[in-house]
Amino acid sequence: MKEENIVKNYELTDDEKLDNTIRPETIEEYIGQKDVKENIKVFVKAAKMREEALDHVLLYGPPGLGKTTLAFIIAHEMGTSIKTASGPSIEKSGDLAAILSTLEPGDVLFIDEIHRMPRYIEEILYPAMEDFSLDIIVGSEGNSRNIKIDLPPFTLVGATTRAGDLSSPLRDRFGIIHKLQYYTEEELTDIVKRTARVLDVEIDDDAAVELAKRSRGTPRIANRLFKRVRDFAMVQGDGTVTLEITEEALNKLKVDKMGLDNTDRELLLSIIEKFNGGPVGIDALSSSIGEEVTTIEDVYEPYLLQEGLLKRTSRGRVVTDKAYEMLGIPVKNEKNKQTTLDFE
Repeated sequence: MKEENIVKNYELTDDEKLDNTIRPETIEEYIGQKDVKENIKVFVKAAKMREEALDHVLLYGPPGLGKTTLAFIIAHEMGTSIKTASGPSIEKSGDLAAILSTLEPGDVLFIDEIHRMPRYIEEILYPAMEDFSLDIIVGSEGNSRNIKIDLPPFTLVGATTRAGDLSSPLRDRFGIIHKLQYYTEEELTDIVKRTARVLDVEIDDDAAVELAKRSRGTPRIANRLFKRVRDFAMVQGDGTVTLEITEEALNKLKVDKMGLDNTDRELLLSIIEKFNGGPVGIDALSSSIGEEVTTIEDVYEPYLLQEGLLKRTSRGRVVTDKAYEMLGIPVKNEKNKQTTLDFE
């Protein structure tokens, strides 16, 4: 399976090279997302039996759950090349035409952050997805002409953290749609152990479990924390990742037992201390902690909501009693608690 990045051409960083090394290549190596895996296995097998390109695939869910990895696996299982792009980088019709014109029969085109693709680009993509043809207008106003380009059958794999931001016409053109869920502690433990094997690092079972507990249900975070703990093990020990070194490293990295980092705690504390526990609007919250609205909504909120530390109400975000307890802060405002219930 060959990968081509046709939008940007640059030297990979060491971390990116490492990520490629530990990325599973086959559906059997991929840990977690059992239902999604089983369905994709069926769809890929059926497409190969018909000798057709796989139908277009939309993968959505919070960051770091394996959407990109699944796209690469689909290409590998289909025995084709994968070409990658990102929604924000496709700004002109010519950009899309350049991408599509390089596709070979059966190729996989992976577009990350597809929800950030401009709407007028989406409209050009519709006939490409449905009829494998591209209609573009070239030339200046008053001297323009329409060009139609026939495309080979291909599979578009779109990834997004915000399925709701996709237009209905685009979403409806995907024949296979899957939501990726947070991973269990057991699955993350297996992922950490697999990463350790791939990188030839010894790790104790208890250390793998501790890393899994603090990885907030996300493989990307589990692997990132493992790499940093490995550094501590190399410098302060004999290279073996033990429970003692893992706890020491994660505490120094300010990652607590629930996997919350400084920004998570700052967000919760801001609502409690500056907004009396909430409700508070997302824009005010963004200004108070100096984080972009999209970063809060895509990176931090999903896990805090999942863990029951934060609630969304019709009036804004509200910190729950569980968050007060976790932070060791008494719930002062009984009236605010009642307001929360009124607007859920």
